[in-house]
Amino acid sequence: MKKQGYFSVAVLVCALLLSAFPAAAADRTGFVDVREVMVTSAAGKKATEELKKTFEKSKETIQAHEAELKKMKEDIEKQKSLLKADALKEKEKTYEKKFRDYQLLVKDSNEDLQAREQDVQKKILPEILKIIRAVGEKGKYSMIVDTSQIPLPYFSRESDVTKQVIEELDKTYKPKK
Repeated sequence: MKKQGYFSVAVLVCALLLSAFPAAAADRTGFVDVREVMVTSAAGKKATEELKKTFEKSKETIQAHEAELKKMKEDIEKQKSLLKADALKEKEKTYEKKFRDYQLLVKDSNEDLQAREQDVQKKILPEILKIIRAVGEKGKYSMIVDTSQIPLPYFSRESDVTKQVIEELDKTYKPKK
């Protein structure tokens, strides 16, 4: 959150500087959607597929636990009037333990998925930034703003370099193993 605040202040300062110096305002500003690059590029698609596989495995395990919990709950409800108080208490205690285990499984699965997603971003993001810098230098842009980080009400689509960055990334990116 702090990063975004600093980044917003930096953008505001840049905007003020550009408006204060008319000659500098003639410089080119480019725009890129880094999130779109990560999702649309070949490297991003491959990483997304790997994340989906991991998610599906976790989802299957979680659904199996859900089905088991549902069956246990139904059995307890059916046998409630037939069981002695001690036996009923024991079954409810077992159900509660399984439910806590289920909650931990869901929490752990979500944390694992988030960690894997961050790992993927850490691997791809430096390459994306390198390509953005190269596109900026080649196109003689004074700055390129990430529109996925800063919601802009308007920017010229002619200055959007997202597709160009995706094409360059697809040409040059080789995943590190």
